[in-house]
Amino acid sequence: MTETAAPRAPRLLTPLAATGVGFAAVLLWALLALFTVGSAPVPVLQLNAVSFGLAALVGLVWSAMAGDLRAVWPGWRIAAFGTIGLMGYHALYFGALRLAPPAEAGLIAYLWPLLIVLFSGLLPGETLRAGHVIGGLVAFAGAALIVGARIRGGFEAAALPGYALAFLAAITWASYSVLSRRLGQAPTAGVTSYCLGTALLSLPAHLAFEQTVWPATTLGWASMIGLGLGPVGLAFFVWDVGVKRGDIQLLGVASYAAPLLSTLVLVLAGAATASWTLAAAAGLITLGAALASRAGARARATAVSNAR
Repeated sequence: MTETAAPRAPRLLTPLAATGVGFAAVLLWALLALFTVGSAPVPVLQLNAVSFGLAALVGLVWSAMAGDLRAVWPGWRIAAFGTIGLMGYHALYFGALRLAPPAEAGLIAYLWPLLIVLFSGLLPGETLRAGHVIGGLVAFAGAALIVGARIRGGFEAAALPGYALAFLAAITWASYSVLSRRLGQAPTAGVTSYCLGTALLSLPAHLAFEQTVWPATTLGWASMIGLGLGPVGLAFFVWDVGVKRGDIQLLGVASYAAPLLSTLVLVLAGAATASWTLAAAAGLITLGAALASRAGARARATAVSNAR
């Protein structure tokens, strides 16, 4: 197997195009909450096993389209890294939402885009500018507005373990995303092995700690299948392209659109109500992304100038 066989198409992408591919993951993750609600009453670990099993099938299709199914297996070291990243994040995230109020825990977990922007400054060849930090903070303020109106009376002590898990989830996903860039030579098709590993780890955990419950309605089945094909399937593959080939700092800030878009989806589905808070959040998120984009453009211009 040659190193360039599977990821040939992503290598042809410009950084801007690769960033756009990565942002497609954010659009897919906007459906995560809706599909998760719709898949009830399937237990968390069972849902994890089924959805990541479907994600592995998505990976096989991705690999076949890339022209080399051998790229599905990137080697034990990389496969273990990816499996730990996906399994670790989701275990922490779902645990957080079980132990703490979902809105507050979700907000803490959504620190990961800001952490990506900050952590990426430690990568070789990357420069963390003031605009990235300011843009990240402004965008985070917009994300905070989405759930801030629902927070009443401060944090409860009993929920602190859940908040701690949410913060660890944010660190885990940000670290996974940034470290993935160090594995830039690893083919994106190798994400298939991460999904399969996560499904295989979730299955025995489900059998040990949960009772098997399948969806009772057609909508429930559609939600569970959609979850595996989209937010927990294709999303990881396009995200891998973005963090390895695109502008990871801009992608991290743009990821703040996920909670906003997720809320918009819930509004359209009749599960949430539109408000001025939502409009203000949209403005702040857009402004934050614009600030980070400007900082990234300046960094690239400086690099080109110095190269000349």
